[in-house]
Amino acid sequence: MKKTALCNNKQYIHKAKTLRYFCLNNKKHTMNLIAELRERNLLQDIIPGTEEQLIKEMTAGYIGFDPTADSLHVGNLVPITLLMRLQRAGHKPYALVGGATGMIGDPSGKSQERNLLDMESIQHNCDCIRRQLGKFIDFNSSSPNAAVMVNNYDWFKNFSFLDFIRDIGKHISVNYMMAKDSVKNRLETGMSFTEFSYQLIQGFDFFYLYNNHKVLMQVGGADQWGNIVTGTELIRRKGGGDTFAFTCKLITKSDGSKFGKSESGNVWLDRERTSPYQFYQFWMKLPDADAAKMALVFSFKPVDEIKTLIVEHEAAPHQRKLQKALAEELTIMVHSEEDLSFAKQASEILFGQSSIEVLRSLNEKQLLEVMDGVPQVTSTKASLAEGADLISFLADSGVFPSKGEAKKMLQNGGVSINKEKVTGLDFKLSEGHLLNDKYILVQKGKSNYTLAIFG
Repeated sequence: MKKTALCNNKQYIHKAKTLRYFCLNNKKHTMNLIAELRERNLLQDIIPGTEEQLIKEMTAGYIGFDPTADSLHVGNLVPITLLMRLQRAGHKPYALVGGATGMIGDPSGKSQERNLLDMESIQHNCDCIRRQLGKFIDFNSSSPNAAVMVNNYDWFKNFSFLDFIRDIGKHISVNYMMAKDSVKNRLETGMSFTEFSYQLIQGFDFFYLYNNHKVLMQVGGADQWGNIVTGTELIRRKGGGDTFAFTCKLITKSDGSKFGKSESGNVWLDRERTSPYQFYQFWMKLPDADAAKMALVFSFKPVDEIKTLIVEHEAAPHQRKLQKALAEELTIMVHSEEDLSFAKQASEILFGQSSIEVLRSLNEKQLLEVMDGVPQVTSTKASLAEGADLISFLADSGVFPSKGEAKKMLQNGGVSINKEKVTGLDFKLSEGHLLNDKYILVQKGKSNYTLAIFG
């Protein structure tokens, strides 16, 4: 498995000044977390008494992350923001990385069994996720509600199979496990015993954290409800006290498809997998039908402020106020203010009126990030040695289908080289036009770009 640069990335080293959370400070907290989630249309299922428990006192609650990759992605932002909201409301968040459950794979919401990872890859992924989560929640302060990171491999590694089925398995019936949607939905295609056992193993996680860390609550996505209540049932049957849980709705796009992917696949939180510019553009490109919903889900702005933004957006959708506000807030949260500044500046290259100075300020990596998805043509540096006729180049490289069309567009002032409009038919391309000694950006019309690469 390819190891990305995530673990050494300074962007993911905890910096207290980047964390915007509220600590519990001997005064009774006033935020009603459940009421806010309802207002944001996020709440799905809830165990009776959970809301009252969260209002009554600081409560420890956990969310699990399976280490299927060495970076979390936009789809994981909902549980991440739930941990942040827990901590801001004065509660104590536990982040569980599934070093043990990651060896099995959760069948919830899956139509087929996951590929199993080796121990080295799982440990690498767990280490990276630990660092990544430190960007969002406070693990290091002396506050009573400082977050805690745990790995379920720590309590499963010395738990024998015979001990597990004797001490845990006897408390949950097969009938109970078969009734769960995560099992029923897979019966036609088949499910291995390995996956079948997942809900019992996750249930033991809750049992262990309840007994050893006084964790009273588990939180997750709606597809986790069956696994979560298996944990509460195990605690009850083994003589435990009251436990609590709630789930949030699964986030889908307006067309019903899964949220969090771009044309090139997952939108990752690791800058080496998805650059800050690409991350920013993902939010900027949200369809209007999704923007309002995603703002309520992901933004930490007050709901009233978001609703005002929605009204302003609907009055002038072409200004994309919602998308801009969300893109700015989340780019800062996941990356940094400096990355946001670059993303906005880079966006002006393709979508605004930036100058050649801005274009020339980009290094090769940044340039290629901005030009991701832009059509490319190739040529040789030798062709530029004595100056290359622009009309011939545009036609021969395929930027235009013919010299006639290239000439016509030039005459109408519709061609720019490196963001500078070409004014004469006798224009020559030279090595002086190369960006990073290799590239020339050709623009025809308002926003039709081609990147020419000279080898």
